[in-house]
Amino acid sequence: MQFHRFRKLSVLAGLLLLAGCVAEGGVDHRPPLRPGPSQPPRICPMNYAPVCAQRGSSRQTFSNSCQARAEGYRVISNGRCSSRPGPGWGGAGGMHPPHQGNRPGRPGAGACTREFMPVCAQRGNDRRTFPNRCEADRAGYRIMSSGQCR
Repeated sequence: MQFHRFRKLSVLAGLLLLAGCVAEGGVDHRPPLRPGPSQPPRICPMNYAPVCAQRGSSRQTFSNSCQARAEGYRVISNGRCSSRPGPGWGGAGGMHPPHQGNRPGRPGAGACTREFMPVCAQRGNDRRTFPNRCEADRAGYRIMSSGQCR
């Protein structure tokens, strides 16, 4: 009878030992990674190294190449995009875009603060949200409203 108890106890201990084992070489059911360009970064530095970027027929100046790629644009040149400003810029009133540095109380190129007070701005048919008024002005957009575009 002692032998049968020992045998039952051994079988039970063996089953518990097997139940605690983990298989390392199992089948991976995830699809393989496809080669190609990686996703654009979601967080970009706030350094000012302006680039001109294009998406479709839309060209836009971004503070840096990371921000252009994050918005889905392709960088086409270093520096600002050459464009004709909209009405009200440089006309009879002597107003110039803030990136030209002659608007009282407004910083010159590259001097926007990092404050987050979003605005909705528009240039032509292109409407987008900027982190603040200075960034929208610097990109040559006309501010439509405070807050994000809807």
